[in-house]
Amino acid sequence: MIHCLTGVDTDRLKEEKARGLTIEAGFAYPEVESDIELGFVDVPGHEKFIHNMLAGSAGIDSVLLVVAADDGVMPQTIEHVQILTLLGLSQGQVALTKCDLVDATRLDRVEEDIRQLLEATPLAEAPVYRVSSRSGEGIDALRDSLWTQAAKRHETLAWGAFRLAVDRVFTKTGAGLVVTGTALSGTVRQDDVLRLEPSGVRARVRSLRRQHRESEQAHQGDRVALNLTGSGVERDAIVRGGWVVAESLDTPLLQRVDVDLTLLGSVAALKHWTPVHIHLGVARLTGRVSLLEGQRLEPGNRMLGQLVLDRPVHACLGDRFVIRDHGGQTTLGGGIVLDGDPRGAASVLPSD
Repeated sequence: MIHCLTGVDTDRLKEEKARGLTIEAGFAYPEVESDIELGFVDVPGHEKFIHNMLAGSAGIDSVLLVVAADDGVMPQTIEHVQILTLLGLSQGQVALTKCDLVDATRLDRVEEDIRQLLEATPLAEAPVYRVSSRSGEGIDALRDSLWTQAAKRHETLAWGAFRLAVDRVFTKTGAGLVVTGTALSGTVRQDDVLRLEPSGVRARVRSLRRQHRESEQAHQGDRVALNLTGSGVERDAIVRGGWVVAESLDTPLLQRVDVDLTLLGSVAALKHWTPVHIHLGVARLTGRVSLLEGQRLEPGNRMLGQLVLDRPVHACLGDRFVIRDHGGQTTLGGGIVLDGDPRGAASVLPSD
């Protein structure tokens, strides 16, 4: 689907090509008009790679939900929609694929199932496009819709201090350390001094790329690659799931994070001090949920709580998170960080 829309194959790993499925998030930035920017993050759909789907979803602002007409709405489709809702995503479109493989009755039934699935979510009004990547049916209409949406989208106001959730770290011959990720807030420029979390190492931006192109600056919402240099800037100074933040952002690393927690209506009640997997930014952590308003959170309800983590983490007020069960197999719920820095979290929020 992404290849049909952009001409870019986002599956770059040998294992992905051999197995015919996405394992790691892939990225595509098609050439469009000079004043339009549109990028795709292709995240895994398979249940075994939900953690990579969550990592790839950090920082996106619109959804293209893909449902195959022959399979219809699957359990994994439902979980993906639940996760997208927990992440606060409210804008998107649906591609009903393989429409050339089934008859009209089947297409109508699957589209109705999709609309029922989305009915009680922020994506309830998302348009559904019937498409086929093999015959090309409907691809132009979907592409035009996506391009039109990108053209109407106003330039995102880059508020707050710069923060980037790191999803790749590597060294490049002649350049040194490179980290990639999505900028969740702020602006970064060449020669800026940043801080690597959780190591605390300071680093200078030697050069940067945004949307896979050389640039002198990048801001909130951009896909960014930073070439970093400085004393102590080594491969082990930052890992996937870490953060690169503005040096001026004085946020401590935390092992207890106050949150507004929502439990999905499809799971069992959550008890106080339940062990869970926590997905925050790109990081996958373990810890426990401390309920602050009772000993039990019922399905479909909200409660103030605290995430008690097994290791310190960088977090700021307004960050979204998702929790899964102790085995990392089932999504339980998620919510919003309320107290990521008691001393200065408000400094990273947009002003009214």
